Amino acid sequence: MAAEPQLDAAGGTPKGRVILFLAAVLILGLSGFAQDQPSEQGRLAAAQKAFDAGNWEEAANLARGPADQSPDLDLVMGLALARQEKWSEAKQSFESGFGKAPGDPRFLVELAGIAYKQKDFRAAKDRLHAALRLNPQDAYAREFLATIYFLEGNLEAALKYWNPEDKPRLRSVGFEPSLHLRESLSKRALAFNAPQVLTGDALLTTESRLDLLGIFSSRRMELTPTDSGNYDATLHLAERNGWGDSKVEGIVSLLSGVPYATVYPEFYNLGHDAVNVTSLARWDSEKRRVSLAVSLPVYGDPSLRLRLYADARNENWNLTRTFFGAGTPLSDLNLRRVAVGAEFRSVVNGRWSWSGGAEVVRRNFRNLLGPLSSSERPFFTATTSLAGWLGAGRSLLRVPERRFTLDTSAELRAGRELTNGLGPFASLRGSLLAHWIPKAQGDDYEIQTRIRAGGTAGKVTIDELFQLGIERDNDLWLRGHAGTSDGRKGAAPLGRRYFLANWEMDKNIYRNGFFTLKLGPFLDSGAVADSSSLFGSQHWLWDSGIQCKVQVLGSVTVLLSYGRDLRGGKGVFYGTVLR
Repeated sequence: MAAEPQLDAAGGTPKGRVILFLAAVLILGLSGFAQDQPSEQGRLAAAQKAFDAGNWEEAANLARGPADQSPDLDLVMGLALARQEKWSEAKQSFESGFGKAPGDPRFLVELAGIAYKQKDFRAAKDRLHAALRLNPQDAYAREFLATIYFLEGNLEAALKYWNPEDKPRLRSVGFEPSLHLRESLSKRALAFNAPQVLTGDALLTTESRLDLLGIFSSRRMELTPTDSGNYDATLHLAERNGWGDSKVEGIVSLLSGVPYATVYPEFYNLGHDAVNVTSLARWDSEKRRVSLAVSLPVYGDPSLRLRLYADARNENWNLTRTFFGAGTPLSDLNLRRVAVGAEFRSVVNGRWSWSGGAEVVRRNFRNLLGPLSSSERPFFTATTSLAGWLGAGRSLLRVPERRFTLDTSAELRAGRELTNGLGPFASLRGSLLAHWIPKAQGDDYEIQTRIRAGGTAGKVTIDELFQLGIERDNDLWLRGHAGTSDGRKGAAPLGRRYFLANWEMDKNIYRNGFFTLKLGPFLDSGAVADSSSLFGSQHWLWDSGIQCKVQVLGSVTVLLSYGRDLRGGKGVFYGTVLR
């Protein structure tokens, strides 16, 4: 019988040798994989050690490896390359690591650092915002972001990210140049002081109080870092005293309305107590007007202001285009109106304000030809009225990073006509104002959208109706509809209910130390109606055009506009002074 095959240590059958070979390969592969793991960890430790010792090139070489290496090695390599200012390579390393670990904000922060070094502040801010979405408690990212906004001059945005870290703490607060305003008023106008932390709310409240004083044509706050890590706050305010900040400014302000037969005598900061006297005198034969107003802080409080005023008008109206009565056309109506009143305005904080007041008005009409119907008569009745109002303003949304604000205001007015046949009346007005400066620095472009609506209940005279048209005594501008015809009022649509939307964009064209020139398009849309059917726009109105603003010495703005009625096809050139 044949002998049985024998197995020995050197091998055995061919089939057995194959099995042994495969087992050996498997064992060696597993052994190599096990050895690779500590090798990568060891390489990371060595690279980190070299980085901590300041050997950037060695650290980068040790951390450089295959594309699928751990994100920690990519981070160390990127840091080492960044220290050598090899920005492009460092950026690639950080992006590679972030692709492997998209939930790790460290890579975004380092990418922001590279963008910052390359003066790309926009990209740096985008990376930091993304990092904060992953880790909202990252103090370093908040500090970094605040610093960028601070360098761009966007103090409100900087404070938004500094404040959670109790920064910036003030070492001192001062005014430059020194103010004529009484020190007790200037101190109370500030909602912050050293050694407090300057907060965003304190900044907004201070700005609102300074604006309410009415004596500063411009303002700017500057923060200067100190060696101690704190900051010196300096408020740069252009203060009006007497006629203005200077004699030239006073003369320009006084005579700015001469082209349309008006002068504006004004005196500011009388007695260094923020007591202001403003007035207007117009000798236009079609719409004479004289007004005087005195305003002052109440009990030395810069957040509460009282205004007393008187206003007298003698105006000729031409209502042939806007009054739809059946009687004789009213082309030569004369209105004489005298009003006296008082108003309080208060700043609660940087986001809230309120106002309230009362007014007495006496009016009469002349040149009424022919009889008026019972529905027409109330609009042209001589009467004395008493009215009071209460208003509030609120900042709805502030996105300082985007330099965007959304504000709202509302006013309720109620009163009574002291003449038989008229009686009580009430009106409600509201507005939304969106303001956006698209660029991170400066005001090269500026976009503004305003939506307003209102209505009146009760019987009122024509001077109490809302008017949609461009006219100096009216603030509801449709810039393609003239408010006057041959100098006489009444050319624009009138009514007791209205809706108005205005959009405009300004582009800086030229600037020097004396004036700033801005140019841009606008679009207006609105409608006005009246329950009597005697007034109203009859249809929706659309106007478009272009306007130019010339700001002189920072206090007087001359506006020149051309608007076209997109329905009627007529154009309106207009010029006035904004105050």
